[in-house]
Amino acid sequence: MLDADFFRRWMAATAASVEHEAERLTALDSPIGDADHGSNLQRGFRAVATVLEKDEPGTPGAVLTLAGRQLISTVGGASGPLYGTLLRRTGKALGDAAEVDEQEFAQALRTGVDAVMQLGGAAPGDKTMIDALLPAVDALGQSFAAARSAAEEGAQATTPLQARKGRASYLGERSIGHQDPGATSSAILIAALAETAGE
Repeated sequence: MLDADFFRRWMAATAASVEHEAERLTALDSPIGDADHGSNLQRGFRAVATVLEKDEPGTPGAVLTLAGRQLISTVGGASGPLYGTLLRRTGKALGDAAEVDEQEFAQALRTGVDAVMQLGGAAPGDKTMIDALLPAVDALGQSFAAARSAAEEGAQATTPLQARKGRASYLGERSIGHQDPGATSSAILIAALAETAGE
């Protein structure tokens, strides 16, 4: 069973990974975006780590809802609302349970991913974070490690795609040949989840 401490550790692991990968994310964002994806997420997840240390929410749902709210209020651009919505809607779907099992979490995360798709209007193959998140959610029923592999493969598979949503879509065919930064940061989020689960 997964308790509030597990989800706090997931957010702390994500913050550490984003810190480590911020330069790479910004380098990926440079040719097809605003060259600020890494620094924006770095600021956001630092704020998440700080607020979770201070407030210590007592349920899995409360941890993710608070993390999502914090991202929305501290991250500029599109990534704040998108990641904030992902975590907040996942948290709300988990409700007030003190512990959740892996299946309940997988269902809640799917609710969060659906909310992101609705907010951004993105579908699989549009070269966005959805290309990493959807395969991860599909694989989460097997294991956290399977979700990590699926997210990583999904992120890498965005390289040959032409962007149809977000800032990169303005570039048309020039967006081809670049790995999507949002899909890459989503894979980092899922990798931190697998690491927290010890997989």
